[in-house]
Amino acid sequence: MAESVLEPCTTSYSFKVSIFILFFLIFPFLNPFSSAFPLSFDTNATEAVNLETEEDMGLLLFFKLQFRETPLPSWDVNVPLSNWTGVTRSNQTGRVTGLNLTRFNLSGQVHPCLCNLTFLETLVLSHNSFNNSIPSCLWKLWSLKTLDLSYNMLTLLIPSTFATTMSKLIELDLSHNMLSGEIPMWIGNVSMSLEKLNLGFNSFHGDIPKSLLNLMSLKYLDLSHNSLMGNVGDFNQELVSLNLESNLLSGTLPCLYSSRESLTLLNLANNSILGGIPTCISSLGGLTQLNLSHNELRYGISPRLVFSERLCLLDLSYNELSGKIPSRIVEASDKSGLLLLDLSHNQFSGNIPVTITELKSLQALFLSYNLLVGEIPERIGNLTYLQVIDLSHNFLTGSIPLNIVGCFQLLVLILNSNNLSGEIQPVLDALDSLKIFDIGNNKISGEIPLTLAGCKSLEVVDLSSNNLSGSLNDAITKWSNLKFLSLARNKFSGSLPSWLFTFQAIHTLDFSGNKFSGYIPDGNFNTSPNFYNGDIRKTIPAVSSISARSLDIKLSLIADETSLSFNYNLTTTIGIDLSDNLLHGEIPEGLFGLHGLEYLNLSYNFLNGPVPGSLGKLQKLKALDLSHNSLSGHIPENITVLRNLTVLNLSYNCFSGVIPTKRGYWKFPGAFAGNPDLCMESSGNVCQRTLPVEPGKKFEEEMEEGPLSVWIFCISALVSFYVGIVVLFCSSRTRSCILQTKSLAG
Repeated sequence: MAESVLEPCTTSYSFKVSIFILFFLIFPFLNPFSSAFPLSFDTNATEAVNLETEEDMGLLLFFKLQFRETPLPSWDVNVPLSNWTGVTRSNQTGRVTGLNLTRFNLSGQVHPCLCNLTFLETLVLSHNSFNNSIPSCLWKLWSLKTLDLSYNMLTLLIPSTFATTMSKLIELDLSHNMLSGEIPMWIGNVSMSLEKLNLGFNSFHGDIPKSLLNLMSLKYLDLSHNSLMGNVGDFNQELVSLNLESNLLSGTLPCLYSSRESLTLLNLANNSILGGIPTCISSLGGLTQLNLSHNELRYGISPRLVFSERLCLLDLSYNELSGKIPSRIVEASDKSGLLLLDLSHNQFSGNIPVTITELKSLQALFLSYNLLVGEIPERIGNLTYLQVIDLSHNFLTGSIPLNIVGCFQLLVLILNSNNLSGEIQPVLDALDSLKIFDIGNNKISGEIPLTLAGCKSLEVVDLSSNNLSGSLNDAITKWSNLKFLSLARNKFSGSLPSWLFTFQAIHTLDFSGNKFSGYIPDGNFNTSPNFYNGDIRKTIPAVSSISARSLDIKLSLIADETSLSFNYNLTTTIGIDLSDNLLHGEIPEGLFGLHGLEYLNLSYNFLNGPVPGSLGKLQKLKALDLSHNSLSGHIPENITVLRNLTVLNLSYNCFSGVIPTKRGYWKFPGAFAGNPDLCMESSGNVCQRTLPVEPGKKFEEEMEEGPLSVWIFCISALVSFYVGIVVLFCSSRTRSCILQTKSLAG
């Protein structure tokens, strides 16, 4: 019954639409698609308005019919035009003046029938999937003020025979498409009223048309993310915003004298601009954002290059600028609105100027990858709005200033790869909003203070390559949002805590290169979803080391230009590294039950017993290193089912049995070296015991390393002495295996 009731309704609606459209196609004098039969009526004005409105309705319904599944249910002959989604009509004429169908998942070609909406002032079809060319007739809509076709897949711009008719056009946005070729010269003559032009994120090449340099009405120009070449050019109009980021532009920086009072944004980042920064740039008095990063700028910064206090963002990173950082960057430091200062990845030398601590509004400071020396200014705590500090990869000395706790809104503190010393001060717990704390590769000593339990927001902690010592305290357990923790290459000792694998959001644990002893805790391994299930979106494809990570900090200016929004992306390996410690006992079964692991390194310990049989469950594992232990038993056959495994090292253990060549073990040359009771199956079922001494390297190659072998010999002697002491406390079988293995290594 339901079917018989609904079907006539559907048929009735389709019939109405078809008759409605055919009405305009059958009668030429009412045909809106033909300019040969202009409309003329002897009836009153109201009837004429109704007919014209019906014409527009017919055009829109015809446009709707090209989409198989349309999300425009309100476009119906029984619904008043004023209630149609995305449609704006004039109260006076009744004609359609605006069409906004952004984000409606529409596809196909932009239909030329829209060209007959002759009263159209606004046409927005952005964020859809329209393709092919832009109908040439659209450029004859003389009433059009705004045309936005951005975020589509359009490939062809406009015929070169285009004739200027869009005298009222104010805004043209064709960004984020697939348009290519040279930007046509007539684009600067499309409308003498054009104020906003956005052709960014396309594939245009060639020079910037000279017609754009002289389009006096133009205020906002965005040609970013193309392949434009040549010089930037000196624009002759009063621009407000100029964005030419990510092109192939060269030459030197223009002074832009015509825009010295009007320009607020200048973005020339990621080009090949040469030379120094001319002092005339500071004459741009209205400038709030200046981004010259990722160019080939060099030389020192003139002390006369002083910007207006209106400047909010200054990014000169990734250049070859040298000399000292200017002591004066803005005219009045105490009145400055500077929020972000990025001078990283240059060749600046000398001390960090104390005057930087007078930039009261500063929220992000990047001075990393320079040649800076001296101490971190004690008064840095005066910057109470500071959210991000990155001073890494310099030659800074001294300790972390206590006054830094004055930056109580701090989210990121990165000081790695310097010569900092001293201890981690307990007062740092005042930074309770801190998410990223990286002081790796310094000379910091002492223990991790218990008070750091107050830093409950920590997500990324890197204390690696320092002189830290002591045992791990429970303060770390309070970092419940922890994603990355590295304590590698320090002097930590004692047993591994039972809470080691209990962090819910953890991706990476690196405790390698310490003096941890005892057993690997056999706790609840399933508490971390990443360890158990993995998260492929945040991992790196090739795993060579667990320390390989990428931290991308993203800061964007809020619309009112008074604050920054902070976000970051962490790309790292999902893995555990406990190598180069003093751990003993068997590998816990639960550790091999962490199905999401990509990297596991337990090498250079004193682990014994068999490899857990659950190894075959680690389907996402890319690198496994269990070398230089006392593991025994047969090589697990289920290793060959690990399809993602590219690095395997089981060398220098006490494994026994035969390695079948048919199971794909040949992909890991040298992975089984140094196991005295292990042999490789060869032709005729003969067991071959001659295995490479080191994974991926022949014995002859090792002998050709020259003087380095002397150092290896000395280190080997020390290790042999140390192992000899340990052997005294091992079981007789393990003691025998160790002695055999060391004799092979020698």
